[in-house]
Amino acid sequence: MRIGVITFPGSLDDVDAARAVRLAGGNPISLWHADHDLKDVDAVVLPGGFSYGDYLRAGAIAARAPLMQDVVDRATRGMPVLGICNGFQVLCEAGLLPGALTRNSHLHFRNRDQVLRVERADTAWTQDYASGQRIVIPVKNGEGRYVAADADLDRLEGEDRVVFRYVGGNPNGSSRDIAGVTSGNGRVVGLMPHPEHAVEDLTGPSTDGLGFFTSILKAVVNA
Repeated sequence: MRIGVITFPGSLDDVDAARAVRLAGGNPISLWHADHDLKDVDAVVLPGGFSYGDYLRAGAIAARAPLMQDVVDRATRGMPVLGICNGFQVLCEAGLLPGALTRNSHLHFRNRDQVLRVERADTAWTQDYASGQRIVIPVKNGEGRYVAADADLDRLEGEDRVVFRYVGGNPNGSSRDIAGVTSGNGRVVGLMPHPEHAVEDLTGPSTDGLGFFTSILKAVVNA
């Protein structure tokens, strides 16, 4: 399966995301933000980092990159997309996911291993988990506070579109402990923690993140 990984100026975790795809058994395809070429990929990962130095708002400039026009078009037609940390910010700025990511409520960068509870185990990126399962995934962000209007939060809850919640402490003050959300069809997922940094025992803190990448391979096969 061809899983594209986009590199923006300032991306830090594109190589890690590609490695996670490879460990899961997929074929990572490098994509450049300034191109109009998705190279016939089956799904796309938007990695973490500081695209364009987080000028304006985190993810705001990257959301308007040429390649993102193609990503938005393909995503609206069902292509699976995963946004990790900065990638989640880009997805919100591009309108593929609701809400926004703002400065952490304590105004400090937070870097720690974080317990998450899986709320949805039926999206394209989470089917190798179980609903209610607790997994350990690293967080590392300064603008990871997920916010939305109360009406939008109620709608997300009512439509069962919260995919992950923080457990054992909210690292950034996100509304309702939300760590990740999905699109209405379950094909687009964004989260602030970094599953690509939890795919090998050697580097830890767990291998719990590998399920994202094995899940998408199954989702593509079964599409």
